[in-house]
Amino acid sequence: MTGRWLRTLKPCSRPRLRLVCFPHAGGAASYFVPWAEAVPGDVELLAVCYPGREDRLAEPFAESMEQLAEAIARACAPLADRPLVFFGHSMGASVAYETAARLAAQDRSPALLCVSARRGPGRSHPARALAHLDDDRLIAEVRALGGTQAEAFDHPELRPLVLPAIRSDYRLLSTYEPRVMTLPCPVAAYGGTEDVDVPEEAVRAWQDVTRSGFTLRVFPGGHFYLADRARDLVAEVLACETTTRA
Repeated sequence: MTGRWLRTLKPCSRPRLRLVCFPHAGGAASYFVPWAEAVPGDVELLAVCYPGREDRLAEPFAESMEQLAEAIARACAPLADRPLVFFGHSMGASVAYETAARLAAQDRSPALLCVSARRGPGRSHPARALAHLDDDRLIAEVRALGGTQAEAFDHPELRPLVLPAIRSDYRLLSTYEPRVMTLPCPVAAYGGTEDVDVPEEAVRAWQDVTRSGFTLRVFPGGHFYLADRARDLVAEVLACETTTRA
């Protein structure tokens, strides 16, 4: 059912809901593999596979947010026979938001949209031209954000596999102009207390994209506050879904 756009990280034959995770810029579906141990048995866990990385390494990168979101929405539509919960981190939050809007237009809105470490559309600012930096400066920028991805730069042989995806995603973000679209589903927003690029007030701006409930939770840490917090965050997401459904 999932095809090349979605990877099933924890299958479930009769799930009560499906949790679909959207990776950050330069990230891949495997980033959410650790979440499989935190997800209960009645929840199916999936992650979005962006082109140009991992088992889609030979495919061309997406050229625009519209192209990316439309393809993912088509892949998610058949899964809407169960409630869908979207969780997107950083760039993935914007991709999840755009995907949710396209499904909502088909009356297949997710049950809950979770956005992490990303400014709300009403508080977004032009992306810096990171895609055009030389390798060393780009690596320095990514290292400053933290996260497990930075460890790949310690191995020179891995850099040619990692840097093209990061450049492509930053290029995509530089052309993305987010619109404030009102969604029918509740929105839960998350951030890190020490994330200087995405302060709490900017995360709170996601309340403008829903005509349903909104919750905000800030965790200790920086932009990748979620790296060692799989159980806490999964529990928070599922509790929020239960609350909004009730």
